[in-house]
Amino acid sequence: MRHARLGRSDLRVPRVVFGAWAIGGWGWGGADDEASIRAVQASIEVGANAFDTAPVYGFGRSEEVLGRAIRGRRADVLLFTKVGLRWDDARGDVAFDALDDRGVRRVVRRNARADSVRLEVERSLARLGVETLDLVQVHWPDPRTPVAETMATLLDLRREGKVREIGVSNFDVPLLRVAQEALGAVPLASTQPKYSLVARDIERDVLPHCAREDIGVIVYSPLEQGLLTGRVGAARAFGEADGRSRRATFRARNRALVNAALELAAAPVARAHAATLGQVAIAWVLAQRGVTAAIVGARTAEQARENAAAAELDLSAPESDALRAAFESLPLDLTRAVSFSARIRGLVGRLLRR
Repeated sequence: MRHARLGRSDLRVPRVVFGAWAIGGWGWGGADDEASIRAVQASIEVGANAFDTAPVYGFGRSEEVLGRAIRGRRADVLLFTKVGLRWDDARGDVAFDALDDRGVRRVVRRNARADSVRLEVERSLARLGVETLDLVQVHWPDPRTPVAETMATLLDLRREGKVREIGVSNFDVPLLRVAQEALGAVPLASTQPKYSLVARDIERDVLPHCAREDIGVIVYSPLEQGLLTGRVGAARAFGEADGRSRRATFRARNRALVNAALELAAAPVARAHAATLGQVAIAWVLAQRGVTAAIVGARTAEQARENAAAAELDLSAPESDALRAAFESLPLDLTRAVSFSARIRGLVGRLLRR
């Protein structure tokens, strides 16, 4: 597995990072804990030994399962988690509400206050069964908490040895500047934005800024939650508990367009390299200037091995350009997708506030 230094931090990370959202079950229609553990262990064996999780992934379940999977192997892994999204604290602006994997509705709020950040880190350490977290990232900006307050707490936790490096996620360039200023001499190790063949907004400003400032970029959703594997047909249906039912790219027409582009542009590349469509999509992301690593989810050992192998796939410039051109021309409808039940809940909420 190829590795790269994460910005100006002391971490060297695998270019494919195991994304542990799906093993939390929530948003994916459930999960099999034993299969998840086998997937984590398979990822370690092939060198993709960094794991990105968050308390909100399965509302603690992802971290707990990951902790079980790495027991006795702490020296072999890098653990990345997050702070700033709480479902068990009434403070902060509502980020979203969703059904958990048991059908219970959870209201998740943005909360990066000092006391909340410290509590989340302590709980993550307990769930994972470790004494130190390799990277803690602020999951989303909290408009009600100064970035300096959040960073000061993370710096305290770093001095205490509970956190090795500090990063952020979903921050724009102005907030990245504020975060680095608040950290002073301690480098902002990384940011975690969304990036894929169908989501390239960060090319305008975030990627160039991070390249200039030597901030690591660990992108999420390089496969657009499986859409870019070519295995999600236009006729497939998703239940209410599956977040893809509300994702704009997963509308039937968009899926058909993406699958056609994959067949036209990605399939020849895959055949030339004896690779899968998903591996080509991951390799394209990794080939872009400024990208340090890509977070890719897996729920089985087979998926973990396939994802990790994408780090060894080198695309030629013409292949990379052809993929970009094919997806830039897609007339995708990316207006926000809202389920019928969500529209009803919104209507009821507005009526009750009158």
